[in-house]
Amino acid sequence: MESYQWEGLTDGYKERMRRLALFDGLYDLKRSRDEDVNQVRIDLYGLGLLSLLFFFEHKLLRSNRAGKLELAEYIKHVTTGKYELSAKQEMVLATKLVETFRPPGGKRKEVEFYNWDVGTDETISFSILKDNGFDAETGRQFYTLDEDGIELIFATKEFYSEYQLSINQLMIRKQLEKGEYSSALRQINEMRINVETLRDRMTKLKHEVLRNIVSEDTFERYKKLLGDIRFRLTRENEEFVELENFVHETRTRLFEKDYHLESPKAYSYILSITKELESVHNEHSKLLTESQVLINDTLVAAQQSLYYMGVEAFNFKQDIVLPIVNKPLPLETMKGVLHPFFKLPHADIWSPLAVLEAQSFRDERADSAEETFMKVDDQVVDSADQLMLKEHFTEYMNLLMEAVGEGVHSLAEVIEGIRGTELEGFLERRTFYHFWLYVHQRSPIRFVDEFKDEDEEIKTFHEVFRQLGRDVLTVIEEKETIRATTRYTIQNITFTITKGVDEDAV
Repeated sequence: MESYQWEGLTDGYKERMRRLALFDGLYDLKRSRDEDVNQVRIDLYGLGLLSLLFFFEHKLLRSNRAGKLELAEYIKHVTTGKYELSAKQEMVLATKLVETFRPPGGKRKEVEFYNWDVGTDETISFSILKDNGFDAETGRQFYTLDEDGIELIFATKEFYSEYQLSINQLMIRKQLEKGEYSSALRQINEMRINVETLRDRMTKLKHEVLRNIVSEDTFERYKKLLGDIRFRLTRENEEFVELENFVHETRTRLFEKDYHLESPKAYSYILSITKELESVHNEHSKLLTESQVLINDTLVAAQQSLYYMGVEAFNFKQDIVLPIVNKPLPLETMKGVLHPFFKLPHADIWSPLAVLEAQSFRDERADSAEETFMKVDDQVVDSADQLMLKEHFTEYMNLLMEAVGEGVHSLAEVIEGIRGTELEGFLERRTFYHFWLYVHQRSPIRFVDEFKDEDEEIKTFHEVFRQLGRDVLTVIEEKETIRATTRYTIQNITFTITKGVDEDAV
């Protein structure tokens, strides 16, 4: 692998180490072994984060009186029911938490590390808490969050990942303005990772919607969530368009100034940035489309399942009859209860405007018999069409029985199995598709049940299903659609043949 591919990998290494060092105080607290009066280990790691949030809340409220005593009161409040602490332990914990983020001497915390970017040993310093006033009468010291402490709080906030794409877009624009083309290209690659992460989240959200919607409240909550996602993706897409226009303008300006001749490497970066940005924008646009599909299909499907759950849970006797019988309702009220169960009135009305509708001048007598499906009924075989239909159905029934014998149980597999064989001509016959519609309509089919009353009337397909005997043919409709030929399309079905019971022997 060429070495130039690793250029820029260590850019900003010192700043990344500084951000990691901000968490050192929390990790120190995680290693503590403090216990309450019942010898239960205290989660100082969690209390450390709560302490930072405590001081952050005071900063938001512009309160300058937040010290160890106030923190001890907060610890007492938040640990009630979890730990049993004495007043002394509460104060000890408050002191330990403050001193972890603010050393007693007031000196900033320091971390030594090797800077792989410049190849030297360096030291970084930071301060989470800082002094914020002193009460001379009581001798109490107050504290507030320093800039590094605020950055640590924001680093744990969820919106950092939620708006990461927008942040990256702003950073790319600034880097291009400063001429940091390699950093901008790296930032675009990070955007690609963010888009992939967002796609994984949307996939999980799709499953959550179908699995968790069990009430109208949850449906409305997910509807609002998906609407927010759609809005954010739309805004990010607009920012992508603006960023692409900015990149195009930058490339055009550099080309006009012959910058591509003076610095070919930087100009090649611009070309790579244009290509990669278009690729990421394309993936992001797919997410925008998927979000709309998620709203239109998944959310509607979940709402329909919620409706059918209510229909299945509805009990007419319990929900309608018993309330009317147990506590007689007034006549007007009973009309309102029963009205949804009445049939809609039907009226045949002819409108004079019907004479203005489009009229068909097609001669029905000129239609070819092959343009429509043949009529299948249970009348006596008295025509050449019915005889041909019976012959075709027998061939298709043989094909079905052979398919079941070979372990095939779906129409899609049957169609794929006869492609390229001498039976492929079946796919061009209209009767082939009519046969599957017929068995689906009559399912379940058993020869003895369907045709045992032979003395009453000779059935058209008496012999077609003789192969079944007492076995039962069951056909179930599937959702997928099969395009057998350019002319015919049919919905897929599955079929099974189960052993029947000899009723005479029972």
